[in-house]
Amino acid sequence: MKFPSPVPVQWIAELIEATVTGNVNGLATGINEIHKVEAGDLVFVDHPKYYEKCINSAATFIIINKETDVPPGKALLICADPFEAYLKIVRHFRPFTVSHQLISESATIGEGTVLMPGAFVGHHVTIGKNCIIYPNVSINDYTVIGNNVIIQSGTVIGSDAFYYNTKKNRDVWYKKMDSCGRVVIEDDVEIGAACTIDRGVSHDTVIGRGTKFDNQVHIGHDSIIGKNCLFAAQVGVAGAVDIKDGVVLWGQVGVSKTLTIGENAVVFAQSGVPDSIEGNRSYFGTPVEDALQKKRELVWVKRIPEMWEKLKNL
Repeated sequence: MKFPSPVPVQWIAELIEATVTGNVNGLATGINEIHKVEAGDLVFVDHPKYYEKCINSAATFIIINKETDVPPGKALLICADPFEAYLKIVRHFRPFTVSHQLISESATIGEGTVLMPGAFVGHHVTIGKNCIIYPNVSINDYTVIGNNVIIQSGTVIGSDAFYYNTKKNRDVWYKKMDSCGRVVIEDDVEIGAACTIDRGVSHDTVIGRGTKFDNQVHIGHDSIIGKNCLFAAQVGVAGAVDIKDGVVLWGQVGVSKTLTIGENAVVFAQSGVPDSIEGNRSYFGTPVEDALQKKRELVWVKRIPEMWEKLKNL
């Protein structure tokens, strides 16, 4: 999430009751989680396992619960509970706002766009020209939709990220990390019925131009789906996934988090993708393998009983 304008780090420190070391006169431009940080961003870390990664990331300002060396040009904001500090910042700049009508007065809707009965359009949503939004679609706050987009009934755009701060030394192990990111849907996208596209934790979830989704497709937070992709029914994509242009995922493909699928890759139905895969190839199986090789293996697997009988008769 980018702030409306750069914010002095000393002001942030006062807000979260932190002590600043390092670049005490810096200006923070936004807040992000570790997978998406950019120069000028704030990031938080509360576990020793990730201290070094966060301190050496692109983030300029690190909210941390330990005094340590500060790299040149960066600042540490030291406080007792960095997670609660993150929540306080998010809730200040992007507070929860109740909706009292189906179409928010702060929404912008382009010429020629059709909203059918029961469609919900939240605060600060932008919808382009010549879109069709079918009944009972929910488009939540800060979503950006381009031109010529079609969204079928029952789809939810911009639901909260499935993302939690986990500590098993407290009564509630999983504490919700408030989502302050957006969903950005580019031009000429079609989204089927009963799909869910989660907004980013603190960045954007993006659906590239010309991409088409069948029914019941789920896209996790902060994932980037390229241009001209094709996803069949019940595809599930986890968080912070980078899917390049022209990728085809057939029915019920599952994609794990924080990986990359290369351009023009094809993954056949009911396959599982646990790690990054190269583009311009076809894949099948769980975990996925080269489709042609996998099919050869299945042929031989089917011949095992026949081969066993031959061995017994030797």
